[in-house]
Amino acid sequence: MKVKTRDRILQTSLALFNAIGEPNVTTLLISDELDISPGNLYYNFKSKGDIVGELFDAFEDEMLDLITVPEDVEISLEQHGFFLHLLFEAIARYRFIYQDLVNILSRYDRLQARFRKLLRKKDQAFRTICDSLHRQGVMTTNARERDALCQQLTLTACYWISYDSLSHLQDRDDVNPARGVFQMLHLLAPYLNEQGRMDIETMSRDYV
Repeated sequence: MKVKTRDRILQTSLALFNAIGEPNVTTLLISDELDISPGNLYYNFKSKGDIVGELFDAFEDEMLDLITVPEDVEISLEQHGFFLHLLFEAIARYRFIYQDLVNILSRYDRLQARFRKLLRKKDQAFRTICDSLHRQGVMTTNARERDALCQQLTLTACYWISYDSLSHLQDRDDVNPARGVFQMLHLLAPYLNEQGRMDIETMSRDYV
């Protein structure tokens, strides 16, 4: 099936943004990469900002679907690990947003409120998961400790890609979501009971 020009523009832009950073990509570079005229690109998107906006729409939809965690369900450590796996895969797919986060949000200010909403939803998702683990006796913390832990989990999820990219500046495509999952699992470990810590150790071997 032939891919529509609009979809090709989005796919190529995403790949370029991830590879060299959104601020370094121009509409001319995108059209050259696609071997189409600038006019053809302009017919589909009036500006690079429109491309960024549509990619953010797709990212937002995917993230909201993932991080909307029902508050009345019991969540196992294994399910939490799977949640982290999916979360970091989604972040890696749209990593240009996180790699240049402050820059992008300052230039595309209409995205600021939406990203803040995602941050709040991530924090709430981690709180729901940690509260569930606490109710099951897997997590041995008080409310204050869980608040601090959930903030740290949200912070790490948000800035891990930037940290990972700094460790591999020679190749921005060297992105391995498993490194982020491994880190997040071990942030939990000190707050778990003995069996929980053993389970985390076993789970994290898949992400080394």
